[in-house]
Amino acid sequence: MRRGVGAVFIAAIALAAAAPASASTGAQYGIQDDAWLMYGPGTLAERVTTLQGLGVGIVRFTLRWDAVAPTKPAQQRDPSDAAYRWGAYGDVLDTLHESGIPVLVTLWGSPRWANGGGAPNRLPVSGLGPFATAAATRFPWVRLWTAWNEPNSRTFSTPVSPSLYVSRVLNPAYTALHASSGANKVAGGVTSPRKSPSGMSPLAFMQGMRAAHAHLDAYAQNPYPVSRTETPTRGACPLCFTMASLPAIRAGVTRSFGAKPLWLTEYGYQTNPPDRLFGVSYAQQAAYLGDAALRVWQQPGVTVLIQFLVRDEPALGGWQSGLFSVGGAPKPSYHAFALPLAEVSRSGLATVLWGQVRPGSGARTYVLQRATAAGWRNVGAAAKTARNGAFTRHVTLPAGTRVRISAPAIGWTSPALRIS
Repeated sequence: MRRGVGAVFIAAIALAAAAPASASTGAQYGIQDDAWLMYGPGTLAERVTTLQGLGVGIVRFTLRWDAVAPTKPAQQRDPSDAAYRWGAYGDVLDTLHESGIPVLVTLWGSPRWANGGGAPNRLPVSGLGPFATAAATRFPWVRLWTAWNEPNSRTFSTPVSPSLYVSRVLNPAYTALHASSGANKVAGGVTSPRKSPSGMSPLAFMQGMRAAHAHLDAYAQNPYPVSRTETPTRGACPLCFTMASLPAIRAGVTRSFGAKPLWLTEYGYQTNPPDRLFGVSYAQQAAYLGDAALRVWQQPGVTVLIQFLVRDEPALGGWQSGLFSVGGAPKPSYHAFALPLAEVSRSGLATVLWGQVRPGSGARTYVLQRATAAGWRNVGAAAKTARNGAFTRHVTLPAGTRVRISAPAIGWTSPALRIS
């Protein structure tokens, strides 16, 4: 608490009613968890209802070419060819469409017949363009696509080569998807945040893509933190493309490809428990969700941010960045995703807050609350968000005050945010 205030409680006073914030590009906030969507608890309809309840604005979903076409179709561009097995992939995409949730589809995983008998991460020799045509025909409502995942890492791409990635994957997908519909947008890159021992740094890979004459409508990056001490705004490492270095990523895209949008296609913090080596606390994970959302909101040219995952993976060698634990218990980040809240700035007792009420549509009612010795108390009257659910709020609060959002329409409150 600031000197001079002492132990005397200073009543928080709203300096202004909610002033709707506006992102210059209208960022979409979404989720990816392919395994949970396809095989998680309950029915597929119930899982999609969970996403709707969270206010998920977009779902990223991987369409595995090797799983859908394990044998070579006679008519590769025809989704009704008998060799195609859309199965659970089709079920998920159809159900998301019926629920009104937009989808960003990632094409990944080459079948053995297309890559010379290798593993799914081997770049195809041919065939991705026709498969992209079949996918666009089968799912004509999908408008956002990415070609491959983390091709700068051998985990997902063999070989690691920007020129082969462009010639065998990105440009064929771009050409096919644009031929299918002028409304399709295709992102390239989808790079991992740092150089692995056998891979390339995302900056070097991006520069290689430019030299190879990549065709793309947007650049995609997976801006994971590279250490548990890194925050969405601090601790960036040299040559890493993480959320902490977001302005540098934006600048790199502009230098290589001009004013193309930047999509952040995978992002998340693992938690401790259960990951004691790389995880942050549940409270930190929840706070970082709000901080990252604000950072994206403030950065011109960033139009997508995808949270990974919905539910923790059971093996500690996997990912524990979910909104639910592996046992299905919601973490604080569950409500933080639906109701992100972050501190924009502070000068003296004057604080600017940013938040969003994601569930619902149009202008949404919210109440800003502060913690007192007697419990939570409203800061002024209920207010309205902008039509996209976002708001900014100017308040007078002493340092250390805990605040939260209450959304009466859904009966939820956000995790508490402590004013710095």
